[in-house]
Amino acid sequence: MAPTKKGKGKKSAKQKKNTGPDEEKYRKAVLEVDTLKQHLVLRRDMARQAMADSEGLKQRLLDLEKELEEARGDKKDIYEEMIRKYQQLQHQTDTRINRLEVETQNLQAQLAACQGDLLQSQLDQARMLEEKDKAVAEMQRKVDEMETEYEKILHGSLDCVLSKLQSAKLTWEKEATVIHMDYKHQLKDFGLNPLYI
Repeated sequence: MAPTKKGKGKKSAKQKKNTGPDEEKYRKAVLEVDTLKQHLVLRRDMARQAMADSEGLKQRLLDLEKELEEARGDKKDIYEEMIRKYQQLQHQTDTRINRLEVETQNLQAQLAACQGDLLQSQLDQARMLEEKDKAVAEMQRKVDEMETEYEKILHGSLDCVLSKLQSAKLTWEKEATVIHMDYKHQLKDFGLNPLYI
């Protein structure tokens, strides 16, 4: 390329010698106009391309904004749904907590009542056992007293019976001796010896 420029440079120098200064100016002006036209065509193409790109970018931007709005709407819907579900879950949890608290209070009241009944039952049972022990002790005392009394009565009765038997024995022995003597005398009266009979 360098040799081509040098050759053109020489040719231009010859042409400069052959042509006048106005023609040279005209050629420069035409060359500048052509260059400017080419630049203008390039710039117009670039401007058209830029405009087309700008329209595409605007459309893309509109599409992205639309997608962003839809995403924001979806996000808002999701957020609202999450809030609604959270509130529903919170309401269910609060209801369940309240129900469980009421149930706990009822169970605690029932437990306290049962504990009171159990304590009362234990006290009643202890009182009944104490009364029973007292009654058993009283009955044992009475049985012991009755046993002592019956023993005294029995001993007294036996002593009385023994004394009566003793007196009856003496009476019977006397009567038997009398009867024996009477029979002995009667046998003697008949001439019999009572020792042989």
